[in-house]
Amino acid sequence: MSQAPPLNIPPPITAERKWLVAGSVAIGAIMGMIDASIVNVALPHIRGSVGATIQEITWVSTAYMIAMVIVMPLTGFFGSLFGQKRVYMFCLALFVLGSALCGTSHTLIALVTFRILQGLGAGALQPSQMAILRQTFPLKEQGMAMAVFGMVIMVGPAVGPTLGGWITDNYSWQWIFYINLPIGIIGLTMVNEFVHEPEDIRWANRARAEAQKKYLDWIGIVLMSVGVAFLQYCLEEGQSKDWFESRWISASAFIAAAFLAAFVIRELTAPVPVVNLKLFKDRTFMSGTAIGGVMFAMLMGSMFLLPIFMQEILGFSATQSGIALMPRTAIMMIVTPIVGRLYNRVPPALTVAVGVILFSLGSYELSHVTLSTSALDIMLPMLVTGVGFSCLFVPLTTVALSMIPRHLLSDAAGLNSFIRQIGGSIGLTLSATLLTRFSTQAKAAIAQHVTLLRPEAMVWWSQIKLMVLMLGLALGLDPVATQTAALRFLNGHATVQSVVLAFEKSFLLQGIAFLAVLPLLFFLRANRTKPDSQTTLGME
Repeated sequence: MSQAPPLNIPPPITAERKWLVAGSVAIGAIMGMIDASIVNVALPHIRGSVGATIQEITWVSTAYMIAMVIVMPLTGFFGSLFGQKRVYMFCLALFVLGSALCGTSHTLIALVTFRILQGLGAGALQPSQMAILRQTFPLKEQGMAMAVFGMVIMVGPAVGPTLGGWITDNYSWQWIFYINLPIGIIGLTMVNEFVHEPEDIRWANRARAEAQKKYLDWIGIVLMSVGVAFLQYCLEEGQSKDWFESRWISASAFIAAAFLAAFVIRELTAPVPVVNLKLFKDRTFMSGTAIGGVMFAMLMGSMFLLPIFMQEILGFSATQSGIALMPRTAIMMIVTPIVGRLYNRVPPALTVAVGVILFSLGSYELSHVTLSTSALDIMLPMLVTGVGFSCLFVPLTTVALSMIPRHLLSDAAGLNSFIRQIGGSIGLTLSATLLTRFSTQAKAAIAQHVTLLRPEAMVWWSQIKLMVLMLGLALGLDPVATQTAALRFLNGHATVQSVVLAFEKSFLLQGIAFLAVLPLLFFLRANRTKPDSQTTLGME
């Protein structure tokens, strides 16, 4: 493909309009993020309504995530063919339509089908928002633009479960979908009124669209869609199906590996690839995107572990656990704009390093949880990790795209969002798998020390037997039943202790593992002078 002539950069828009643009594109993106988690708390109610088994109902969440992840890398491709604004509006309308249909579903097949429709719409909203913000805000305010984006991404997973629980308890599960309709219509109206695609982007997209129509990469689309779908299925369902003990998971992993390998080869050799993998030639984009993927893995992993620990081990209610987690979201909402303002004054690598260290410190503090841990004991590490995530998100999303030409921002944003989402799925999967494995190992280790040959174990066993004996006498149990009850109590106590040890080890491993990304900070070099310079990335 011939080198495009230098692009004319449009003058910056007014201060009022840029914030109207930011608010307009944030509505759809935050709805898409919330709907990724809002359904989870309502699944028991939905299961009863559609008559599904526990295994079948998980497809309500899995189908949405698979559809959303497939669309993310294709955002740039669709944007060049139809225009970024049109793609955003079409996908938001598709998301709203899917939401309305989900609320009217009475069978599992219908609900899963419409969740796929909803996910296909949601997939392009986040990358499009990211690209539009980068193209709207001037260079000196790119940090603030990504702070807006960061707050949208962070609020979704935090608010989704709480909002879903409140709606389900006070109304019905259908309203977790119906609530999207009026908000979506407002978002569509605002985008249509305030978002306008810059002329230089339109010009570049027209040139790319001509080449894409001539060499439409159907093979790449099929390879990527199949590979990503099976990969996401493995990550979503692997833990529940005991991984490679399941033929379905083994077959899915093989298909995903084969199709994704073929996809990479295809995209690197196709005349006009559907996904511009050559963007990874930029070391800043590559390192920023890789660290962002690891960051999201840690975020989603901790958001999975903490509610389980608080509700199943400490006995917190869903509301209490939500309140205990709220300080992290609150501190992130406060600190993120501050980090955005400091972006042009502090080297991004330094800010990211501070974020990594703060997260590791917070994880280290969480690795000391016990059965006597209080909500306050959890809130303090949450504040530390919240500040850490704020220091990570803004510079990573800003610097990753700092060397990318304006007309390729949607391609880069799609890849960045895709890696981040896959990272989050991997984080959830690893957290669940390691928690189970660590718990089993801890139970076996405890069992070796619970023996009557140890004096302290003998004293402990005597106390348990005495307590159960008194309870058995009060309930009229015979001595054999009392002995059995004492053994069960002892086993249950050992099981709880093993799970606590597993949580401790999981939190500690998170903090140590995240430190491994520090060498990648060497490649984080922000482009502060020529944000729209014409490069040859993806232009060959």
